[in-house]
Amino acid sequence: MSAGGGTKAIIAALSANLAIAVAKFVAFLFTGSSSMLAESVHSVADSGNQALLLLGGKRSQKRENRRHPFGYGRERYFYAFVVAVVLFTIGAAFSLYEGVEKIMHPHHVESPIWAFGVLIFAIIAEGFSFRTAILESRTLKGDHSWFTFIRRAKAPELPVVLLEDLGALLGLVFALFGVAMAVVTGDGVWDGIGTLMIGVLLAIIAVILAIETKSLLIGESATPEVEDKICEALEGAPEVSRVIHLRTLHLGPEELLVAAKIAVEHDDTAADVAKGIDEAERRIREAVPIAKVIYLEPDLYRAEADRAPTA
Repeated sequence: MSAGGGTKAIIAALSANLAIAVAKFVAFLFTGSSSMLAESVHSVADSGNQALLLLGGKRSQKRENRRHPFGYGRERYFYAFVVAVVLFTIGAAFSLYEGVEKIMHPHHVESPIWAFGVLIFAIIAEGFSFRTAILESRTLKGDHSWFTFIRRAKAPELPVVLLEDLGALLGLVFALFGVAMAVVTGDGVWDGIGTLMIGVLLAIIAVILAIETKSLLIGESATPEVEDKICEALEGAPEVSRVIHLRTLHLGPEELLVAAKIAVEHDDTAADVAKGIDEAERRIREAVPIAKVIYLEPDLYRAEADRAPTA
């Protein structure tokens, strides 16, 4: 996986979640807290999610073949979508069920010191993982807000890890709240409320991830900034008078398909046009290195055709 895929962030999150999952489950055995059980399942689901992201990154590196002539770059989008589904079905659904069950049949939290100790350890570990994801994302984020970064990122791994880690930290706070209130009041219903809050949080994150990764799966164009660079590169070629229309499509996070109709002079020879196309392709790849597949169609510019819808 390329550096843009955030492998370091995924491995940090996987390591943290495996350790946290074991600690949470041990705490559940000692306390009987439904919040701890929900958080255990949450960490197990997160660990599986990170493993899926790593698998998607590995499979996306397969070479193109006759059946898949544009390669397997979208494998990363598919596995990121599976992560959203897993997060909802395993994490959110289980937590919601367990929360309702504990509210209807409250249970006293035993040995709360175990719960508090594990939750504090988990917050520290998740904080380390979250910090790693932020540092790995900052270069790609640039001057954009975090919300815009999550919406516009073409590499799905970093937004997934960021939202998972944020959800994990908030979930730990909810679990700490539920356990603390159950201990202070002596009412186990609070434990169920904390669990229910975790389930709602996971469901919200899962829906956001599903929407964003679905958009990538369907096919997203390059950002406006990248398309502007492509147009500048094309129109900078001496044999190209203008770009009539441009279409781009991400075949993967680091692989872009570029298709453009370019205007050439009416008296250019075939050799001039061929030379111009070669130069235009070179300029595009120089300006946008991820432009791996380029199709250019030469044409004569007609203002009325430019205004008409393209086929």
